Amino acid sequence: MKKITTSLYMPHEIEIEKVDENRVKIYTYPFQSGFAVTVAHPLRRLLLGSSAGYAVTAIKIDGVKHEFDSIRGMLEDVSLFILNLKNIRFKIKDESNKAELNYTFTGYKEISGSDLENETVEVVTPDVHLATINEDTELNFSIIVEKGIGYVPSEDLRENLPEEYIGVDAFFTPVRKAVYTIENMLVEDDPTFEKIVFDIQTDGQIPPVQAFKEAIEALNEQISIFSKAIDIDVAAPQDDFTNSVEMKKLLQNVEDLGLSARSFNCLDRANIKHVAELSLMSELELKGLKNLGKKSFEEITSKLESIGFPVGYKFDDDFLAALKKKLEELKSQTGDA
Repeated sequence: MKKITTSLYMPHEIEIEKVDENRVKIYTYPFQSGFAVTVAHPLRRLLLGSSAGYAVTAIKIDGVKHEFDSIRGMLEDVSLFILNLKNIRFKIKDESNKAELNYTFTGYKEISGSDLENETVEVVTPDVHLATINEDTELNFSIIVEKGIGYVPSEDLRENLPEEYIGVDAFFTPVRKAVYTIENMLVEDDPTFEKIVFDIQTDGQIPPVQAFKEAIEALNEQISIFSKAIDIDVAAPQDDFTNSVEMKKLLQNVEDLGLSARSFNCLDRANIKHVAELSLMSELELKGLKNLGKKSFEEITSKLESIGFPVGYKFDDDFLAALKKKLEELKSQTGDA
């Protein structure tokens, strides 16, 4: 059964299940009804579009003028050769943004990704087939590997290519799969809460958990522009402080943060009733609370960061004065002063 609340329920659980070396499932919960998709959808888009990876952007093959040519003694034509090459995933070992690589193969050989690894690059897809050449064939080619994000078609690369190089469609993202499902779950007799299950797979250039972290960082960076609105509001005339959104956030009860019972009870015993009291503390003061363990400390600091007022937050002097005055009024009204 739903209850009347004055603030959003904050999800506080996250679990990571390693499916294999390049695939994980991430479970995050509980979200209020409708909020899981609000969080999951932009994260999925950023997973697929914000992680940097390496891709082949150009190729030069001795005796070849265009991608529809053929090479004597090679089973594949050039277009299939390039298609196979795009499926081979590289990592530049010194993490530089660009590398030019030269290869020579002679005699009968089935060339695969592992044959392209050298002191400059690591190949994370060693088993991918590239080409098959005959015993009387010599194959000489060079490729350019670059770092980037998203997808860049070959048409956009041609103007900057060295002479004789053929542009290659560059699919940089190392994330090969990013899907999510939303499941209902029961929280305090309310069956409408939700759990997000992310299924993330990469090509091996980066671990899937790293891709997830980078997507979160990208999301935070993209929405950080809106934090300027908070700065503007905090810098407003003092008459506006009492009714500002920030003041209301800070004066809400700590129970509205959705803390675990252990964390809430610790704060309750310390007679800490309002979010502002936590934000005004230093990390040392918070850690010094009796019976506050490491997990509770991490949970509390995470909650405060999520609402934009972490422990030790530096308030504007005028806003700080108004906040302390309001806290004193609230405590005198409840007899906690």
